[in-house]
Amino acid sequence: MTDVFVYTTPNDERSQPLIEALINEYESRYGNYFGEPARNELSRYPAEYFAPPHGAFLLLIRDGETIGGGAFKRYDERTAELKRIWTHADLRQQGLARKVVYELEAQAARQGYSRIYLTTGFRQPEATQLYLRSGYTALFDVNVDPEIYGHLAFEKDVSHLAPQPEAVVREGNFSTHAA
Repeated sequence: MTDVFVYTTPNDERSQPLIEALINEYESRYGNYFGEPARNELSRYPAEYFAPPHGAFLLLIRDGETIGGGAFKRYDERTAELKRIWTHADLRQQGLARKVVYELEAQAARQGYSRIYLTTGFRQPEATQLYLRSGYTALFDVNVDPEIYGHLAFEKDVSHLAPQPEAVVREGNFSTHAA
């Protein structure tokens, strides 16, 4: 059993299990609560929004099967917005979603972002817990009924994940001074 991340696009046929499962998940939890079918939400953004240099789309593949995935797109100059976080229903509670989130955070930092923003729906308490346990700050009052918000927003600083420039080693005498 080998799990690998594959960076691709929503148009990749391996992405279809993720997209179809998300549609079913959203429809079963929300129906027409937001006034439109779930398929509209998942087709709201063109695939290029989830492509470098401003975005990314990844799948978690195990033995040739898509078992998880997610994406981010540009929210603003320093902020990536996570979207489409999903794990196969039969494989939940195994830390796969957290692996996907951490991989997306690292990739966003590699692409120059220092902050992550995301929203999840009020009928997805497991997603809320995932983000809170993964170090995200809720941008809403967690002590009130989440339905009043509809969408629950979170943020996280990921500037510490930015690639560090390699140290330059030189021979010779050096003096130390404050910058």
